[in-house]
Amino acid sequence: MAVGTVKRFYRTATAQPAGAGFDVRLDGRPIRTPAGRPLLLPGEALAAAIAQEWAEQPEKGEIRPLEMPLMRLAATGLDRVATQRAAVIDNTAKYAGADLLCYRAETPTELVVRQARAWQPLLDWAAERYGARLVLAEGIRHQAQSPAALAALAEAVAAYSDLGLSALFNLTTAMGSLVLALAVAEARLDPAAAFEAAELDALFEIEKWGEDTEATARHRTLRRDIEAGARFLDLLGAARFL
Repeated sequence: MAVGTVKRFYRTATAQPAGAGFDVRLDGRPIRTPAGRPLLLPGEALAAAIAQEWAEQPEKGEIRPLEMPLMRLAATGLDRVATQRAAVIDNTAKYAGADLLCYRAETPTELVVRQARAWQPLLDWAAERYGARLVLAEGIRHQAQSPAALAALAEAVAAYSDLGLSALFNLTTAMGSLVLALAVAEARLDPAAAFEAAELDALFEIEKWGEDTEATARHRTLRRDIEAGARFLDLLGAARFL
């Protein structure tokens, strides 16, 4: 079955062995991606979690793709990353050239201190873990990073499998930081801490002026995306890497 926006047409959703991995079946029929590829997954845990997403869809009503983040990440990995791997690696790695954590406020002092406390340990971790020391900048003026640091981080990105890259790319673009995405991928940060780091500036402003409806909705979406990416990578286990 191809994924589509249709009413629920099945009674059961199960994970089953298939070839060298596992697939998800609706009433015994294997699911396919939107591009028509078999949804072949490397491990039972991920397949079972995706089957659960299908099982939790309304018994009477339309299938809600936005409520199946694991399925979406898997389909992206198989449909997009597998066919455009080099481009996805480049588009993920380029965030290191303007990583959120490198751009620090000049004022007020309280925000400057919060940024240093939350962000500098992560940059230090990236320098030790990947041999990639990124240079800080004040304000929004672009700060060029060393080719060696950028190459080291690009190598770290390229080590991920197609499915792993799907989640890593999503995390990177959602948070505006490759360092944060890698920290989540390697369990250096849990999703809640990653959200706090990614939204540090916005949360500081909310403390001062309060939160509006738009910010609340954006934060809800960001939390969901970070949690989904972290869970997807955790379920992949060693299969996140090539």
